[in-house]
Amino acid sequence: MASDAERIAYFLLKNVTRAIGEFNLINAGDRIAVAVSGGKDSRAMLELLLLHRRKAVYHYELLALHVVGTAAGFPDLRRELVPWFEGLGVDYHFVPLELPPEETLPLDCFRCSWNRRKALFTHAADLGCRKLALGHHADDAAATALMNLMFNGQIETMAPHVEFFDKAMTLIRPLIYLPRKDLARYAQAAGYPDDPPCPQGLTSKREQIQNLLQQFGRDQKQIRANLWRAARRAMGF
Repeated sequence: MASDAERIAYFLLKNVTRAIGEFNLINAGDRIAVAVSGGKDSRAMLELLLLHRRKAVYHYELLALHVVGTAAGFPDLRRELVPWFEGLGVDYHFVPLELPPEETLPLDCFRCSWNRRKALFTHAADLGCRKLALGHHADDAAATALMNLMFNGQIETMAPHVEFFDKAMTLIRPLIYLPRKDLARYAQAAGYPDDPPCPQGLTSKREQIQNLLQQFGRDQKQIRANLWRAARRAMGF
C-alpha cells in the first residue's frame, strides 16, 4: 500500500508533467543540475523529477547541486543532505559560495540570489549540464508578478524556461504550476526538516508579498491564476 507521501507525490507529479510538456523543459539526453537549497521546495523538486524520470519514455540524467552558503550566513547542511542524497541514489555535488571582496554582509536578497545563481551556473556547466532546475513554484511566480508591478511598474514574472549565455545554459522551473500549500503538504508527509533559516527571510520584499497574498485565504488561487495569466500575456510565453 502506498504511503501518504507517495500518494501526494503522484498527485503533484501531474502538474510537474504538465509544465514539462507545455514548456518543453526536459528532452531526451538532457543532463540536468537540480539546485537543492535544503528547503522543502527544492527537496520536493528533486524527488518529483526522479519520479518523473522513472515514468518517462525517454532518458535524461539528474544530479543534485547544493550551494554551501556559510559565507553569507546560511547554515552548513552538508551533514544533513549527504544521507538524504545517498538514500535517493542521486549523484550530488557541493558548491562553495564565493563572494567578491567588495560584498558586505548581510547580503540583500538580490545580491545573495545573484551570487548563488552564478555559483550554480558555473558548476553546472563544469559538470556537463546544459540545464539547471530551480524550485520556484506557483506562489513564487504570483509574488514576483505582484512585486514587479508594485515596485517596478511592470508585469513580469518567473518564466518556466529561460536561456542564458547564447543558449549554453537553460534555466527550468518544473514546479511552476504547483502551489506552495501542496508542496508543504507533501513536505509534512515526507518528514522533511524545517526550512533552513534565511538571514533576510523576515525582511525581504518577497516574503512581505507572500504574506500579503496569504491574507486573501481561498481567493489566493484565483489571484495567483490572474497574476500568472497577466504576466504570461505581457511576456509572451
